[in-house]
Amino acid sequence: MKKKAAQFLIFILIIIIHVIPGYSQQAKPGGIGKGQLNGKITDEKSIPVMYAVVNLIKASDSTRVKSVITTENGAFTFNQLDEDAYFVTIEWIGYQKKFNGPFVIDANHQLLNIEQLVILPETNQLNTVSIVGKKPLIERKSDMMIMNIANSTLAAGNTALEIITKAPGVTVDNNGNISLRGKAGVNIMIDGKLTYLSNSQLTNLLRTTDGNSIQAIELMTNPSAKYDAAGTGGIINIRLKKNMNYGTNGTLTAGGGYGKYYKSNGGITLNHRSKNINVSGNYNYVNTKDFETLNITRSITSENENTYFDQRGREVTLRKNNSYKAGIDYYLNKKNVIGFLISGYANNGNTTNNVSTLIGSRPGSTDSTITGLNPGKSKYRNQTYNLNYKSVLDTSGQELNIDFDYSRFSSNQNIIYNNNFYDALGIVNKPPFIFRNITPTKVKIWAGKIDYTYPIHPKLKLETGIKSSYVNTDNDFQSQNFENSNWINDRTKSNRFTYKEQVNAVYANLHKEFKSTNLQFGLRAEMTHSEGDSPTTGDLVKRNYTDLFPTLSIHQNLSKDHEIGFSYSSRINRPDYQSLNPFLYFADLYTYSKGNPQLKPEYANSFELSYGYKKTTNVTFGYTHTRDVMTTTLLTDPVKKTLFIFEQNLASRSTVSMNINRPLAITSWWNTNNDATTYYSRFSSPDLSGVPFENKKWTYMISSIHTFTINSSVNAELSANYQSAQVFGTYVAKPIYSIDLGISKSFADKKANIKLSADDLFNTRQINVKSAIPLQDYKLSQKQESRIFRLSFSYNFGNSGIKAERQRSNSSSNEQNRIKSGN
Repeated sequence: MKKKAAQFLIFILIIIIHVIPGYSQQAKPGGIGKGQLNGKITDEKSIPVMYAVVNLIKASDSTRVKSVITTENGAFTFNQLDEDAYFVTIEWIGYQKKFNGPFVIDANHQLLNIEQLVILPETNQLNTVSIVGKKPLIERKSDMMIMNIANSTLAAGNTALEIITKAPGVTVDNNGNISLRGKAGVNIMIDGKLTYLSNSQLTNLLRTTDGNSIQAIELMTNPSAKYDAAGTGGIINIRLKKNMNYGTNGTLTAGGGYGKYYKSNGGITLNHRSKNINVSGNYNYVNTKDFETLNITRSITSENENTYFDQRGREVTLRKNNSYKAGIDYYLNKKNVIGFLISGYANNGNTTNNVSTLIGSRPGSTDSTITGLNPGKSKYRNQTYNLNYKSVLDTSGQELNIDFDYSRFSSNQNIIYNNNFYDALGIVNKPPFIFRNITPTKVKIWAGKIDYTYPIHPKLKLETGIKSSYVNTDNDFQSQNFENSNWINDRTKSNRFTYKEQVNAVYANLHKEFKSTNLQFGLRAEMTHSEGDSPTTGDLVKRNYTDLFPTLSIHQNLSKDHEIGFSYSSRINRPDYQSLNPFLYFADLYTYSKGNPQLKPEYANSFELSYGYKKTTNVTFGYTHTRDVMTTTLLTDPVKKTLFIFEQNLASRSTVSMNINRPLAITSWWNTNNDATTYYSRFSSPDLSGVPFENKKWTYMISSIHTFTINSSVNAELSANYQSAQVFGTYVAKPIYSIDLGISKSFADKKANIKLSADDLFNTRQINVKSAIPLQDYKLSQKQESRIFRLSFSYNFGNSGIKAERQRSNSSSNEQNRIKSGN
């Protein structure tokens, strides 16, 4: 086991000592050589070796000229070589070092193609157990933090949403809003494509995404100009597993779990690759039953009279989710490929919400009671079509990517509210009030983009592109009262809302490499036109605006052990389509949410300064200032005595943060990754409900993930998280903490894997908030079913030979990220 840890450290040192200096080699004075040396590396089974370090050594004086890393096909290329004799060395963790050559570049041999180079694995064993390297659960790169979810026991049976909540520095509030290191407005990407969904529809998509299908989760606080400028808090990218083997192969998954209620899931992934065609597809099914409790205690003063409310609700939901994806790629030749992809989901839900509201003139007393048994049904549908083309224009890295997308979403919720009224003795004192809300929604998205990469010379690269997207949404909210055994439409509460938005963007991103410095500068321009129209109320809100979003990143290697970095980005967060809709959504008779058609986008400027020591310890200092902050506010109406949730623009938010990430090997079989973040958030507004408002607080978060290698086929993991009290706009959230653990075993030549896990083992994960506005008195407690024991199984079958499947792109992801889908 000590040998395994040493191998990993050696690999890190190889990257630092060999690759980075190799990239910084300068061409000789007098011109750039014209020679080229190509090759391919495989193991003893003819399987390509990805990401191996290949060094080019000059035969005359044994100096290293360049270093490169092999591609996913095991290929490598050395360009612009002078006439000379060279050796090639190959290094990779777990394999014997390979030495080949000499290879002579001269006037008659300026292009050399080396025959297939084979490297052999090391045969080191400990107690007859083979030592096999694997990626750490947490990786830190200069521009992102990566959680390697594949084969993690913590991903067993969990959905993408549940896994994201466990990522270091990530928090999710009681409305499903995601924050990264204290910064809200985070956009979610899947395979590098923004999803264009609003909060609730994004929640639905993440609940549909099986954790077993996730390869890694990437956390980016300051993305480059190549990405959409949307997302003031940064980007979380979910990378799904890719089956890249020739022939026919696939994966079967199945799982079950139990907390208070049952959970089950299953899926299949298939891929077939021949010389010119790659066909792939997957299907996943989720059937779960869970619960959520929502308790609110509050008081309202109206005309010198105090009224106290004690509201208690429990919602039980049955979800049946189906998701699918199918695609085909046709390789016109080695440099050009065209593809088509269709994906979507069909989700259904049934809910039953039992609500009881106790009302009194003093704390602890009950003068009247309202009870409700509120059943609901929901249906969500989505289909996305993608046509894409990729062309590698030359061997220097010149590349063209074109994507066109069309997406359509539809949803419908039907909730019936049965309100029964009782006096202090529990006797009915007036007739029941029964009404229902029907909320059909349709969304259509068209998007297209062109990305072009041009290497000006080996150390200077230009990325540029254009993108255009158009979104059309239609919400027809219907409120109906049950009178005389009939449903009668209530025009005072019903409302239709349509929203159209077009965004045109252009960007340029320049990468420059110096001897020990990497510089990246980018600029993105986005032109936005939007129209929000409510025919029922006669409200029409039009907006036209053009914004520039610069980005800057500098990375400096001070020495072998020390590196520093600086980054800056300017970003925007546009309101999701549902938050603009002015209809009322009821949780019960006295609690509801309301959209805001006047909601404006928010803008953020973010700065980060980072320091890295020996590629292990990383310290990051950050500052973000956001203006026109979109904030979910909880406000009380003293006349109607209601509590309502309302999105509005507070004046500003400033966040100062510090993050420390440090992996630590306790023993050869026990490794940990520790992440600590502290940040100070300050919300301020000159006018909130007629008075100035300020809410500020220091918060700290600690995450510690432990991995245990019991033997070559059995691994275990434990994850502990703690988050102190923090502020969200007009309320304060109490601390949250939890512990998750799991154990996994592989068998059948590591093609099969079985995992047992326990989420929130001590059932402590609960959201508690209270008002930060002095004149408003409320406390809210929200508890979802979080302690769940799961058992999952996966089996890989088919050819395990040469890897080949293509990474796809998509142009409509950002717009999908702003569609609400509930469930």
